[in-house]
Amino acid sequence: MNPHKTTRLLKAFGFLMILILSIASCKKAEKPNIIWIFSDDHSYQTIGAYGGRLQDINMTPNLDKMAAEGMRFDKCYVENSICAPSRATLLTGKMSHMHLKYNNKKNVVFNHDQQQFQKILGQNGYQTAMIGKIHLDGKMQGFDYWEVLLGQGSYMNPIFLSDDGEKQYEGYTTDIIADKSLEWLKGKRDESKPFMLMVHNKAPHRPWIPKREHMKMYDDITIPEPANLHDDYATRGAAAHQQELSILDNMNLDRDLKMTKQDNEYFRKVGIDDRFDSRREKYKDLDLEGEELTKLKYQIYMKDYLRCIWSVDENIGRIMDYLKESGLDKNTIVMYSSDQGFYMGEHGWFDKRLMYEESFRTPLIVKWPNVIKPGSVNTDMVQNIDFAETFLDLAGVAIPEDMQGKSIVPLLKGKTPNDWRESLYYHYYEYPGAHNVLGHEGVANKQFKLIRFYGTDVPNGEEWELYDLVKDPSEMNNIYGNSDQQSKVVEMKDELKKLKKQYKVDQNEIPQ
Repeated sequence: MNPHKTTRLLKAFGFLMILILSIASCKKAEKPNIIWIFSDDHSYQTIGAYGGRLQDINMTPNLDKMAAEGMRFDKCYVENSICAPSRATLLTGKMSHMHLKYNNKKNVVFNHDQQQFQKILGQNGYQTAMIGKIHLDGKMQGFDYWEVLLGQGSYMNPIFLSDDGEKQYEGYTTDIIADKSLEWLKGKRDESKPFMLMVHNKAPHRPWIPKREHMKMYDDITIPEPANLHDDYATRGAAAHQQELSILDNMNLDRDLKMTKQDNEYFRKVGIDDRFDSRREKYKDLDLEGEELTKLKYQIYMKDYLRCIWSVDENIGRIMDYLKESGLDKNTIVMYSSDQGFYMGEHGWFDKRLMYEESFRTPLIVKWPNVIKPGSVNTDMVQNIDFAETFLDLAGVAIPEDMQGKSIVPLLKGKTPNDWRESLYYHYYEYPGAHNVLGHEGVANKQFKLIRFYGTDVPNGEEWELYDLVKDPSEMNNIYGNSDQQSKVVEMKDELKKLKKQYKVDQNEIPQ
């Protein structure tokens, strides 16, 4: 063969290889980074972008900015409103009866060996990291880097678990989680790979301990009360009457509200006992009861809760600022949510668990540069079983058929699929347990919600509630027994039966 011709062929072949590698490299570079920021018990009611009675307080400027630049979801819900099951659902894309971490109890252990989205991402070229609260005992799997709080974690001087064992750090936990997340972004990751970083806050979980610098925030304002702060549960059944979620009866004055010197060993251990001295001095001769005591406890609870939120939002701002400074913001999707909702005094309650709206619904805000139309609001029914599938879809990775949710990527692009769900299934299992909330399951669509409470402590073993969410958004009037609603009852029971079959509930019974 002519040597000149051979040389030309070799050069052409070399050029072709360079072109192929260049194209492959570009495709790799186009894969987006994902930052998932998750908080514990953060209610949608306390995010400024969601409006409502608290909107004038403007507690969350950085989250509000994210919503203004991205998409706010107004109908995002959980399948089981309690901490550890929600996190197991996040990782697996499956409901509680499938991943089997269906309550918070120590004897119900999460199986880390099962399929989880981060394992799949890692097999497809992504670098993954988990930092903060996961509330699933044992060592994490599938993360290139992980450092998580032990159990519930502490607000001060937290102990973290990693592949290197346990280590305690000094400082305020919300700040430390952000510090570690920024350290990983700046120097611990492989910059040649796209990444998925999960930033998991402990705040604003009970017992609501603010950072020292935020202790005086909201001192000079009165937090607006919900209209049903003094709810008497007149039309509701056993569950609403026997619950132990009451601000008046179940929120204690010492560890929860730090109003007395009783039982303060916990605060001494973490070095913050003096933080509440002025409050204790103010309320040492407290002599209130009934509605007046409820009102006072509500104000103190809400202010501490909002102060904890301020630290969460402040640190979100730090992460967003770094993304912009480093140029990572151009190809990084940032998502914010909480493991469930929370009662901000509605029905006279705190905590979660019950299928009523404030507990069942959770915030979801997503910023995706050059894809999401700024200021978008989505009203499709989304659930936490969708999160794992969404992460995989964003990364261009196939979604396993046994995951039970749907990717919300089409919704982020402003297009609702014709077959998008019109109803949601919910199931709470932890009874007997903390807060004495009866086991229950239910179905909800955009207008109606049907709840079935069950068990030996329920009259006749079963009790039903039905709500018209359009006419009665606060769920004050149970219309299950109304004669003019019986066709709706039948329709919703049929839908409940259909969803249980779809999600294989009856085939995967767990201990009641």
